[in-house]
Order: sequence, then C-alpha cells, then structure tokens
Amino acid sequence: MKPAQLLLVALAATAVVLLLSGGGADAATCDATQLTPCAGAIIGNSAPTAACCARMKEQEPCMCTYARDPNLQRYVNSPNGKKALAACKVPVPSC
Repeated sequence: MKPAQLLLVALAATAVVLLLSGGGADAATCDATQLTPCAGAIIGNSAPTAACCARMKEQEPCMCTYARDPNLQRYVNSPNGKKALAACKVPVPSC
C-alpha cells in the first residue's frame, strides 16, 4: 500500500474513533470502528476481505445511522462503499 493510501486509511479510522468518542446512536451495538477491516475496500479500491464482510453483516442494522451521520455518510454512500456492501451481500441502506 502506498503511503498516501495508508494516510487515508489512518485518517478514516481516526474520524470514526473521534465520532464514536462523542457518542453514537446506539453505542452498545453500533460501533463504526468495527468496520476498520473495510477501510481498504471503502477508501482504496481493493476487494473486501472475509473479515470486512463479517463485520459489515454484524453492523448492517446500523448502516442507516452511519449513512445519516455527516462524518460517516461519505464512506457509506461512496461508490467504493456501495461496491463493498454489494460484494458482502449487505443491502445498501435506503434511509
């Protein structure tokens, strides 16, 4: 992975952690940091891993919450985010 890609992954992970530290909609079950295995697929253009798909399926009930959040919506609604959801057979949220 190129240094610029690593920086983007680190920035995305940091944004997610900062968002969650301020409290989430349902912090007990919705935890966007659980999706960090998907960073390469969402921010980069790599295929989602098995770990990513497992986490996406676990977090599926939270996708509308993430899609509405100004700090996370760009990841959920991005072309790569939608491709990762589709590859993992998780419906793209229509909230």
